[in-house]
Amino acid sequence: MRINEAIKAEQLRVIGPDGSQVGVLSRADALLEAEKHGLDLVEISPNTTPPVARIVDWGKYNYQKIKEQQRSRRNAKNVDIKQINMSLRIGQHDLAIKCRKIRDFLSQGHKVKIMLVFRGREMAHVELGNVLLGRVLEELGDAATVDQSPQMAGKSLSILVRSNTSAKDKVKDKDA
Repeated sequence: MRINEAIKAEQLRVIGPDGSQVGVLSRADALLEAEKHGLDLVEISPNTTPPVARIVDWGKYNYQKIKEQQRSRRNAKNVDIKQINMSLRIGQHDLAIKCRKIRDFLSQGHKVKIMLVFRGREMAHVELGNVLLGRVLEELGDAATVDQSPQMAGKSLSILVRSNTSAKDKVKDKDA
């Protein structure tokens, strides 16, 4: 952002300190207008024609922008992709434990990549892998939504699932 004399454009669309449009002024006239109010001229949108400048208190404006960025960074949640590996010969009890772990990851807001690794001659029975992934999705029920359909990559079949509850629902739950 350019401030006061650092602004290079000859013509500027100026917004006053109260948020009203002053109009299109030359750079010198805009600087005089800002000086008249005892404030700074800040170039808000340099890529438009003519560029938009605003008459504001630079210190206060910059402070508010920094605080706004900090708030948005604080509210942004990093979504990690957790990975669960399985074999085609997984037992029923082990499958239930893996599904419980997937449910835990989903409740924390993570996406989960379920990888089914084929070994040796199991590669001849990829359809059994699709059946097993179907059982996993059936056991997860309404807790998960398929984000990426099953894909074969080398000796593994993978699927990506995410939680059904959105971030907005979680915020509503916290407020209640």
